[in-house]
Amino acid sequence: MSKLTVDLQRTLEAPGIPADKDLETWAATAWLGEHPSEVTIRIVDTEESADLNSQYRGKNGPTNVLSFPFEAPAGITVPLAGDLVICAPVVEKEAAEQHKELAAHWAHMVVHGMLHLQGYDHIEDDDAEVMEDLEIRLLAQLGYGNPYETEETEKDS
Repeated sequence: MSKLTVDLQRTLEAPGIPADKDLETWAATAWLGEHPSEVTIRIVDTEESADLNSQYRGKNGPTNVLSFPFEAPAGITVPLAGDLVICAPVVEKEAAEQHKELAAHWAHMVVHGMLHLQGYDHIEDDDAEVMEDLEIRLLAQLGYGNPYETEETEKDS
């Protein structure tokens, strides 16, 4: 695993927000680059998430995670992956609604965001399948189950 420096910014404190060590471990596990890099993970409230989601994606309301890959000017090489902005209240609400362990959902959001920073996306079905397979594998390495399995899927197996 390549070295990844994680800069954490917490704009709020709330029960259920993971410890720094967990956030760092999840991000480092999802860093697939060959060279050391740096990422900023900013934990925000619904207001900041909604503002950023509107400004950068043209969508109303807060979202779970926003990824901002660093784009260096031509000819400049800087070891920055980019920024992840994670909305703690949205992650907590989704985990409850989806009957997921809160830490597992946090881990998924960090892994998902880190993959976006590295150019993975889920707009096209084929790309989504590649990204989801990678998320499942990385989360398994961290000791978490498949985030895309629903309770119904598990009961049918």
